[in-house]
Amino acid sequence: MYQLHAFATPNSIKPVIALEELGLDYELHAVNVRKGEQRSSQFVARNPNAKVPVLTVLESGLSMSLTESAAILVYLAERHGTLLPAAGEARARVFEQLFFHASAISPAFGQAGYFQKLAPEVLPHAIQRFHGEALRTLGLLDGVLARREFVAGDAYSIADIAHFGWIWRRAFAGVDLDASPHVARWFDRMSQRPAVQRAITRVEALVPAT
Repeated sequence: MYQLHAFATPNSIKPVIALEELGLDYELHAVNVRKGEQRSSQFVARNPNAKVPVLTVLESGLSMSLTESAAILVYLAERHGTLLPAAGEARARVFEQLFFHASAISPAFGQAGYFQKLAPEVLPHAIQRFHGEALRTLGLLDGVLARREFVAGDAYSIADIAHFGWIWRRAFAGVDLDASPHVARWFDRMSQRPAVQRAITRVEALVPAT
């Protein structure tokens, strides 16, 4: 049995999509980051970094918790033998995109949103820096998708799931897809996948109505 502590965030939706794609049983537990629940002592015991998501595996002879959305994606894909090529260039391309997401797109989008919407003071240089970086990395992804059906090649993989999170929440970073037609095409295709639709419904249900 899998348990996932998460919220309606770009990183949280990634393992939910993977679990839905794999057809696995799991329990989803809300950690309301808007109220700071990720900093509670109970949650910090699960993840000292105080961030969602956290995947917990509870099975006979196995009990473990795993943090970092990309690590969770790799673990699920390897354990269940899908969404990640076994070897060769195809596997390397998936990891290339996972690392590009973790080192470039995710921090750029996150910081762009923070300085535009959450920072206690307006810092024009920081806004320009990170919003520009979000647009630049989005342009790079658009170039990748101009040559490929999916982000790592011709097959759907955990790299697509990783990128989907921040493209789904791109409004937070003040980014649109008007100048990224290949990303827009890919995003529309991703959004039509039943597993992705189920994942969005489940994570959005974690947000309290009031």
